[in-house]
Order: sequence, then C-alpha cells, then structure tokens
Amino acid sequence: MSHVIGVDAGGTSTRAIVVDASGAVLGTGRAGGANPNSHPPHEAASRIASAITGALGGLDPAATAACVVGMAGVSKLSDPSIAAIFEAAWKDAGIGQVRAVPDPEVAYASATSSPDGSVLVAGTGSIAGRIRGRRMVSTVGGYGWLLGDEGSAYWLGREAVRSTLDVLGRGGEHGPLARAVLTEALGPSAVDPAAGASLWRALITSANSEAPIRLARFAPFVSEAYREGDPAADEITTRAAALLVTNVMTARDPGETTPIVLVGGVLSPEGPVGAKVRAELTGLEVLTSTDGVLGAAWLAAVDAYGEGAPRPARR
Repeated sequence: MSHVIGVDAGGTSTRAIVVDASGAVLGTGRAGGANPNSHPPHEAASRIASAITGALGGLDPAATAACVVGMAGVSKLSDPSIAAIFEAAWKDAGIGQVRAVPDPEVAYASATSSPDGSVLVAGTGSIAGRIRGRRMVSTVGGYGWLLGDEGSAYWLGREAVRSTLDVLGRGGEHGPLARAVLTEALGPSAVDPAAGASLWRALITSANSEAPIRLARFAPFVSEAYREGDPAADEITTRAAALLVTNVMTARDPGETTPIVLVGGVLSPEGPVGAKVRAELTGLEVLTSTDGVLGAAWLAAVDAYGEGAPRPARR
C-alpha cells in the first residue's frame, strides 16, 4: 500500500509524518532546524532526510506516492547547486520526487481545504501572502528585519526598546514595559529612574552590541506589559495589528471573502496582537493554522490521491 510524506522544516526544528490514503498517520520523525538560510545547506538537507527516515520507520520508501516539504528559506533551492544537495538527500532517503514549497503554504493548508485565500505569518519575522490553487502566488512584506517584518516579534522587540529609550530620554516614569526591557538588557539594578541619562546610553549600547534579530527577545514583555495596563504596550500592539492587517488586506482583492489563515506566535488568539488583528478582521473568515506538518501531509495526499483525500488527524 502507498503512503505520502509531509514535512515542516523550520529554522529550529523539522518534523515529518507519513500518512496513508485513509488519512491515518503511520509514523512521525523529528530533526533539528533545516532552513538553508540559517543552516549550512548540507546540514539542512541531512536533517530533513533524517526526519523523513525516522517517520518511515520500517515502511518502504519506494511506496511513497508523494512528498511535500514546507520549508522556511525554500527560495534558496532556486540555486541549482543548492537544489542538487537537497535532491541528493532525498535520494539517500529513498524518496523520489519531492515538492518543496514555502512554509506559509503548508501552514495555510493545515487550516483550510479552500484552494484560494490569504495567509498572514507573524513570528520572529512577518509576511502576508495571496494563495491561489494552494500556491502562494504573491507576497506583501517578508523583507527581513532591516527592510520590513512589520508587526513581527522582531518589530515588537525593537519598538519596546525604542519606547523605553523615549521614557529615559524625557525622564518619564518607568512603566511595566520599560522596567522589563531595562531588567532584561541591563540587569535588575537598571530600573533606578534617577539614572536616566546613563541608562539611555547603556541601553543603546546594549541593543547595538548584539545581532539585530536578538531584539525579538523583548517581544514577550510587550504582551506582559499590555496585560498590566501599560499604555505604551497598548499603543505598540495596536500599531502592530494595524500594520499586519494592512499587509494581509493588500494581498487580497477588493471584496474578497476567501479565508485568512493566521500563523505564528505573535498572532496567537491569546496574545494582544492576535486579538487585535482578529478584531480588525471581523466579518471575514479568519482561521488559525493548526500544525504545518499536517498541512504538508495533506498537500502530498492531494498530489497523490486527488481532491477527495482525507485530512490527516493529529497523532
């Protein structure tokens, strides 16, 4: 009997599942991060192959009817030399044809069977995409920390630090957000309001001494301060939601009623940005991505068995 394989390969972890024609999950595998932009391509390819091999267990790789890999950094495979590395890894795992797609596509497919719609991703970075025929045909944002990533964890962390610098610069009272940022960046002793000028310089120095993406670590403090009623956190989360909604609506046609799938920790329904985004999108069908690996497996099942393929259940 044949089976299909779905893989969700992210920056920090890679998961694979094997599913039969009935939608039953036959096996699961896991490996480290496999984004070829943040890991050496040989290492990324090897990790995907390892996750696939783990999911197959004792199953015959030759019985694989289709394999879809949702991959962060999939554009790297446009380089023939990089693509050859991954194709060699598929071959070593005993898998024939593999369809590698952007990770937002499998996230979208995890939430809906609709072939057309939109996807909005906000994790460390952010991107909005137009989905047609289950393919992401155009994007808005997703330019990385230097050029964009509006509303992302990086953006939230940067705004948290900037807000704290504004408080220090004008000698204002340290609210919950400023206190959390200063403690994280400079230590518990850095919350003395009387040390405004020296803290201002120290915070700038600290923020600029690390890789810019490290600013994302301040993002959780924005949500925590919001829950404590901090006006600065309320203003930051409101702007983040507005930017994210603008991006996803730009990716849609006027009057479009197709689903919008939200992906990523920043857009969690429990978080303030996620709640505000959902409020802005009232009246539209808004769904939350469940698990990208299930979306990848279902896309593979559609490739192999057609539109009537059942969706795999969680295991």
